[in-house]
Amino acid sequence: MEVWVIYGGDVESTEDLAFEVRRLVAEAAKLDEITLKVYSPSQFDILVTEGDRDSILIDGNPTALPDYCFPYLHHGDRGYFQLSIIRQLERLGVKVFNKASTIETVADKLHTHQILAENAIPTPVTMLAKFPVDIDLIERTIGFPIVVKTILGSNGSGVFLIEDTGAFHDLMELIGETNPNIQMIFQKFMSVSKGRDLRLFVVDGEVVAAMERRAKDGGFKANYSTGGQVMAFEPDDRAVELAIQTAKILDIQVAGIDLLFTEEGYTICEANTFPGFKGLEQASHVNIPQKIFAAMRRNMNAEYGEIIPAEEDELQAFLGN
Repeated sequence: MEVWVIYGGDVESTEDLAFEVRRLVAEAAKLDEITLKVYSPSQFDILVTEGDRDSILIDGNPTALPDYCFPYLHHGDRGYFQLSIIRQLERLGVKVFNKASTIETVADKLHTHQILAENAIPTPVTMLAKFPVDIDLIERTIGFPIVVKTILGSNGSGVFLIEDTGAFHDLMELIGETNPNIQMIFQKFMSVSKGRDLRLFVVDGEVVAAMERRAKDGGFKANYSTGGQVMAFEPDDRAVELAIQTAKILDIQVAGIDLLFTEEGYTICEANTFPGFKGLEQASHVNIPQKIFAAMRRNMNAEYGEIIPAEEDELQAFLGN
């Protein structure tokens, strides 16, 4: 099985997701049945034709298609061209974890919450920013403290906790003067979850690992990438159910689902289509690349009507043979 990872950064650097790409390469090298190649979006050219349907141009040369593509686009590398590559591969019959339409939907935090709320998945009360901001309306409908997020931020970037109307007014005034066209959302602050949240890693409809993240020095952002501490966490049935439902509703095959604690249980903070897993592997001791490759293999076997050995053993035991 040939797998392409599409990554736009320097794999040998400390850039966003570079460590995870190295882990994918290292684990694939241990598996005889996996051939993994890493390509940058800049190496592709999109040539749409009804004739040649079994290759794509890489470095200007027609290249045979892989069985699987795993787009792993770091923050700021998720534009039209990158999504066009994924769409082209999909339409040429390559199986993709995650699809371009999924990436596009989940990148928009407001759209994500709209879809989840429509499907009765608990999410924080969320409002789209509209300048000039009506602070009285914000206080009546959401209240303070309030979380302010940019629509397309990730890894904790573009997220602020605003304690009161004075601080909120100052931030909105600054934004109005410097970048009034920025897209932002306002969310209800979950005080029970201040400085801590859960990350559940879902692969092909199964929660394969989980961790609790805690902010350092009394802060409110618990992301590992911003210095938060990570620790093993055994999710209860409700947390698992919410993570799986969220990934299914948003059609994410490889997902990082972030949950906040509430008085009643949990609410969905965010979904991620390019989840990092450095901290997760450290906390859970689960081999994430192996889980992803196993899911790809299962999907291929199911497509061709085959049963992988472990499943065959289980089937024979069930039949009493």
